[in-house]
Amino acid sequence: MDLSELSQAMDDFVRAKGWYDPGSPRKQSSRNIAISLSLEASEILEHFQWTEQTRDKDELSGELADVTLYLLQLARLNGIDLEKAVMDKLALNYTREWDTPIAKDELK
Repeated sequence: MDLSELSQAMDDFVRAKGWYDPGSPRKQSSRNIAISLSLEASEILEHFQWTEQTRDKDELSGELADVTLYLLQLARLNGIDLEKAVMDKLALNYTREWDTPIAKDELK
């Protein structure tokens, strides 16, 4: 599946749940979706709190899927072609200079 197919699948899900309907308790506004995206992204951090490795790969997978779904919905609501945006950003990043890595002795 490509991003447009995933985006359509998310749109189909939201439509099936009635979340585009006026008065829906899950109003699909950019603000609401951006908040949900941020909350779900924070849940990813819980998997690494006090540890370098996640304890439950399946749960992490679900959280990553939640973030992806909200990101797809936010792009859709704002008329953004996410595939193009990603490729444009990668092209821009190729032209950027990144900070030099910190030497190991500087971390002490």
